[in-house]
Amino acid sequence: MRRSQIPLSLSIAPSAAVPGNLSEAVAASLSDGGGRSAAAAAWIAGCGGVWYSLSLIVPSALFVGFLASLARRSFSKLYHGKSYIMIAYYCLLWLVSLLNLSWCALQAWQCTPGKEFGWNLLSLCTTTGMLFLEISLIAFLLQGNDASGVEALTRTFLVSGVIVAVDILLKIIYIFGFGVPLFIDNSEESNRVKWGLWIVHKLVLTVVYGLILSMYHTKWREKLPARPAFYQYIIVMFSLNALALFACMLVGNGVGFGFWLYNLTTICYHGFYLPLLYIIFLADFFQEDDLHLENVYYSEMKDAGFFDADWD
Repeated sequence: MRRSQIPLSLSIAPSAAVPGNLSEAVAASLSDGGGRSAAAAAWIAGCGGVWYSLSLIVPSALFVGFLASLARRSFSKLYHGKSYIMIAYYCLLWLVSLLNLSWCALQAWQCTPGKEFGWNLLSLCTTTGMLFLEISLIAFLLQGNDASGVEALTRTFLVSGVIVAVDILLKIIYIFGFGVPLFIDNSEESNRVKWGLWIVHKLVLTVVYGLILSMYHTKWREKLPARPAFYQYIIVMFSLNALALFACMLVGNGVGFGFWLYNLTTICYHGFYLPLLYIIFLADFFQEDDLHLENVYYSEMKDAGFFDADWD
């Protein structure tokens, strides 16, 4: 099944270009006098078209801009809050957000000759960072409502690190050892080994989220946080991974619609997962009322004798 058979209206699916087409298009534009504007247009279009690239770049750039706009206030909150867990996740969120923005902006690398190694390396770092956030959150949730402090953070990161290390090791073996193009989606023919691996990957995540979702209807419900936001997060991630699993199965069986659906899930994941994580797990911490600062000011004023007249 060739991607050229996909209707043009479904423009978020990557085109059926071979790896050299992008660089050839850029060279042709430059030779015709298009200059930098033509090169920039080809870079933005990437391998999947302008709308696909913009659907990835715009949400990622806006979220990084959002984090930057609140950076000063967030650092103040972290300093006064002294929560090791929040500090660790905030730093990880910044790192992964920058990696994800780079991954979204450099989509043209996957169909540019000579950039395959750089694209695979960037994709490995980005997906590993996002997967680490996912797994560490799950590991943290399964520790119960009382999980806090350095001990819980160490235990969470240890479990997550082991799982992610196995995942990235397998990906390195398949990409650099067996030459399986896990992160390159610009070939005309679908690679059954590649999509088989993605099916297993999405199946595992779907099963994990499904099991956690089922815990809300069992006696182990008390082990999970009581906030409805956690439940909503699990529903969203279960639905997204189930949809991605279905898309990978379609592509693996040569169904052209699967490419469109898979790229839709890619946009949802890379464009909106990090904002979702921030809203559900970090926003309350950073946006809470500054009562602790007011209490500090009140205590200092009281110690200085400003309120002694009230007792006279």
